Amino acid sequence: MSYSSVRALLNACKAEGRPLYEVILRSDLQESGLTETESRARMRRLWQVMTETSANYCGADRSASGFAGGDAAKVEAAAAAGLLYSGGYYAQVIAEALKTAECNACMKRIVAAPTAGSCGVLPAVLLPLWRSGAADEDAVCRALYVAAGFGQVVAARATLAGAEGGCQAEVGAASGMAAAALTDLKGGTAEACAEAFAMALTNLEGLVCDPVAGLVELPCIKRNVIGAVNAVSAADMALAGVVGHIPADEVIDAMAEVGAAMSRDLRETGIGGLAGTPTGQAIRDIVTMAEEE
Repeated sequence: MSYSSVRALLNACKAEGRPLYEVILRSDLQESGLTETESRARMRRLWQVMTETSANYCGADRSASGFAGGDAAKVEAAAAAGLLYSGGYYAQVIAEALKTAECNACMKRIVAAPTAGSCGVLPAVLLPLWRSGAADEDAVCRALYVAAGFGQVVAARATLAGAEGGCQAEVGAASGMAAAALTDLKGGTAEACAEAFAMALTNLEGLVCDPVAGLVELPCIKRNVIGAVNAVSAADMALAGVVGHIPADEVIDAMAEVGAAMSRDLRETGIGGLAGTPTGQAIRDIVTMAEEE
């Protein structure tokens, strides 16, 4: 995509009189050389994989370390029993975020959206809407173009890698992308999509990347949940007319600055943060011994 700022995307929507997803789609066609039919087919294929990942989830599966798996099934069971504060859509979002992230830890097929570590956020907010009939496949795929456009701007202006920018660059970016997609699905304007994105990313600014034992499991899987729920709240605020006051591009730039200022120990090294706690170190030792056997 040729756009390196959200402002340029918004200006193009106004100048061309096109919806946000179409501006992003046409820019991608120019850069990729694909036909519109080919591009839409690829997006549908990505959505198909997201649906398949969820459908193929098994609550009995466990990751090689044994520390990941089964949590989505617990949430679904508790929701069905009426034991949770959340219910309906929110409970489904939580379960779906866990499902995809757990599938990643269990070496199943996922869509990096935008990264493997944040793969659960975007499908989590979209799958329940699609399953309930609140959004059909065409609408979902249009929303995915919107999400992709915002993700590309983050990649161009900052980073999507936890090793460079911390978890704010992975789950934070995914949360912003999901918030924009949700806002678009509900008929929000391009400006509202940008506000939702900015507020979602703002809420997770400064989030470090501290994987215990260097695995994309603890705390990564549960952070997909907070990214998804955060996206819903940001989208709701934007749809209600709430603004974050700091433009999306400036939020992205601030995120990049914060990431660069983070200690190396807090950028996917498995050294600081939760990874450096006594329990985190004990888990690392268990995983190391298991790998050596």
